[in-house]
Amino acid sequence: MKLNRIITLCAMAAALSLSVSSLFAQDNGANNNGAQDNGGQAGQRRNRQGGGFGGGDPAQRQQQRLDRVKDQLGFTNDTDWEAVKPLVQKVQDAQRDVFAAQMRAIFGGRNRGGQGGPGGPGGPGGMMGQSSPEQEALQKAIDDDAPKAQIKDLLTKYKAAQKAKQAKLEAAQADLKAVLAPGKQEAEAYLLGLVN
Repeated sequence: MKLNRIITLCAMAAALSLSVSSLFAQDNGANNNGAQDNGGQAGQRRNRQGGGFGGGDPAQRQQQRLDRVKDQLGFTNDTDWEAVKPLVQKVQDAQRDVFAAQMRAIFGGRNRGGQGGPGGPGGPGGMMGQSSPEQEALQKAIDDDAPKAQIKDLLTKYKAAQKAKQAKLEAAQADLKAVLAPGKQEAEAYLLGLVN
């Protein structure tokens, strides 16, 4: 189970890295006045990106991610894409829930005094989202030096919540994989980190 969690975290980190690399590569293409892009693709990318990495509101960024997935998976028929899009969205939402908890743990997401944690003045709150109630309760118990039995109980509840999020992600990935064409489309989805 621990190895599975490590593999999942590595896959998500790789997918995030590829997404960021893709954004920067698209920015470079757009900033070179289309010198490397044919047929005005640079302008289309610039319009989808809302002016650069991290720009725009969350709904706009989510739409940009979905547009990139649509392009990568090769959907040209809007009817087909509209049927698959909710499944992609479900996977992305479940990945965000799993990934956010892991990133908060890795990057010191404990919000002590509002400094540097998610949602705090110095933190990347939007990217990592809000802590789960189970995580907050466990962290408070640790910070308050609660009795071992209480910490153990809260840790069990936190682990159960994380397992439920992982199960939700795996179910969403299975649903998406079931509708993808075997071969190129499935391989692209795998490279995008949408399926295992």
